[in-house]
Order: sequence, then C-alpha cells, then structure tokens
Amino acid sequence: MTQTALILGASGKIGRHFTAAFHAAGWETRVYVRGTDMNAAAQGCDVIVNGLNPPAYHDWKTILPAITAQVIDAAKSSGATVLFPGNVYVYGDQPAPWSQETPHKPCSRKGEIRAMVEAQYKASGVPVIILRAGDFLAPEIGDSHVDVVYLRSFAKGVVTAFGEPDVQRAHVWLPDMARAGVVLAAMRADLPVFSDIPMPGLAFSTAQFADELARQSGRTLRVKQFPWLLFTLTAAFWELAREMKEMRYLYETPHSLSDDRFTKVLPDFRATPFAQVCAEILAVRATAA
Repeated sequence: MTQTALILGASGKIGRHFTAAFHAAGWETRVYVRGTDMNAAAQGCDVIVNGLNPPAYHDWKTILPAITAQVIDAAKSSGATVLFPGNVYVYGDQPAPWSQETPHKPCSRKGEIRAMVEAQYKASGVPVIILRAGDFLAPEIGDSHVDVVYLRSFAKGVVTAFGEPDVQRAHVWLPDMARAGVVLAAMRADLPVFSDIPMPGLAFSTAQFADELARQSGRTLRVKQFPWLLFTLTAAFWELAREMKEMRYLYETPHSLSDDRFTKVLPDFRATPFAQVCAEILAVRATAA
C-alpha cells in the first residue's frame, strides 16, 4: 500500500529535497498550500514533513510556535507522524560532539525559540521524529549555506569564512538528509513516540572546503573572512544583519554531531563522501557559468 507524506514548505530547500526523496522511495506526496486548512490537508497522510521556515529568520518568536501548534493539531487529527528537520541551535556553545544526550543550553534567542518548539513537540504526545543536522548544503544554486555563505564571492576566486577558516563545523548534504528522513519515516512504528536523531553528516572547516574545491577545479581560491562590521553598521535597518549577528558564535565554535544514535537506528545508511559533495557543487556551477 502506497504511503503518503504531506510536505510543508515544498518550494523551499528542505521541502524540495524531501519531496524528491519520498518520490524516489515510491511514496505519494501532497503539497501544503500556505493559508489553507492544514488539518484537512493532512487527512489520509502517514507523515507530515515540517519544512516551513520564515525567510531571513523573520519573526521567529511569533511564527515558529504558531506553525508548530498547527502541525501538532494536524498530526492529532490525522494520526500522522511529524518529521521535523532540526538544527544545532539548541546546544549553544557547549563542547562538542553534540548528541541526543547533550542538554539544550541555547546561547542565542533563536536557539531558545527552537528549544521551545522542540519542547512543544515533545509535550504534545503526537509521534515526532526530529532529524537533526548542521548547516544545510545543496547542489543547486540557491539559498543553502553553499551560496549564502561559502560561495557568495566564488566568481572572484574567494571562499568566504564567517569565522576562523580552520574551525571545523557540522554540515549535512540535503539529499542525504532527505534520504535518511524517508527511511526513518518508513520505520516510524518502531521508533519512540518522540525521537531525537542527530545526523553526523560532514564536519569540515572553510579552509578544508576551499582546498577541496581548489584541488578539483584547478582554480586558485582564497579564503577571506566575512567583514562582520558590515552587519554591525547595517543592523539598524536590515533585519537579516541583526539576526545573523546573533549567530556569529556558531561560526566560531568548533562542533560536530555524534554518530552514535544515527548509526544504531540506520546502520546501513551511507552518506555521500565529502569529495563527491564538492564535485556536485562544482558541476552545477560549471553548468551555470
């Protein structure tokens, strides 16, 4: 019997990849249209993928809890399991590696909001799978961490570091995260009602990323640190600048995600190697040039 996933935020970077992965696995998918009745849209669905996220961190304090309440109501009315792509904001700047056992000690307002949202899910009693990962990387040119941060000046031969170039940080290849999400959705009946599953993904520094891109492309690439003063000077009238300043700590805190829980739950999962990720990123940009 074909299973069905309701995709919230299907046009965004998370939604696009999860939709493709569910299709590849033989699931049917429905696209949730913002502003319509989510409870009605969820009827007959087995899984609700919550890929809704306000752009540029806009009004998280109001919007995210409201979205979460909607999703919980839809899950209760339909009996669906919620699949929620989580991030690492809840851990703050604690020593890594971070795992499902690491306490939530956010050191930013956005981290506090994400922790509150996850607490909403946990207290709701509906089946929830949080698949947690670091910065999202995607092959297509768009709004993933690849273009927003690292390759914002790639045409000029520059790879941008938002912190010290040698600081290792957690990342995930979105096609891998989506594949893992589908497998977890399929085995939802065997998971705890509330499952927090960190995905180790890839841990690398900006310098390592630049070195691999240079090796594969044959280009000479410079690593240049982002001028945070720009955000300080423009924060008064630019919302994204205000919000990004708060997250600076995450670019200066070495971190990775433990593979303990993920490997136990998905022992046969094979992530895309770092070199192949870089090759796909370069291939897309070569085609677009």
